Amino acid sequence: MPKAKTSSKDNSTKQTYEETFKLEGGKLLDKVRELIKAGNVRSIVIKDKNGREIIQVPLTLGVIGAAVAPALAAIGAIAALVTECSVTVVREK
Repeated sequence: MPKAKTSSKDNSTKQTYEETFKLEGGKLLDKVRELIKAGNVRSIVIKDKNGREIIQVPLTLGVIGAAVAPALAAIGAIAALVTECSVTVVREK
């Protein structure tokens, strides 16, 4: 079950907030794809079950298709190796 953690950060004029989801490795890639399609995601951080950061994927407005493909390939490889992980998403309000 996703757990949302909200915090406001002031990045000049844009406000952001964070959400954290705990997932099984097999559901990781689908969740990341869903988040990218949402469109208001600034970055995605994937951590292992011990809280160590595995990968951070910065996303900017206009990043689509081929630009995201290498990150999705890396996330797919990570999903094959981890059993539990958390995904922290930084979104714009």
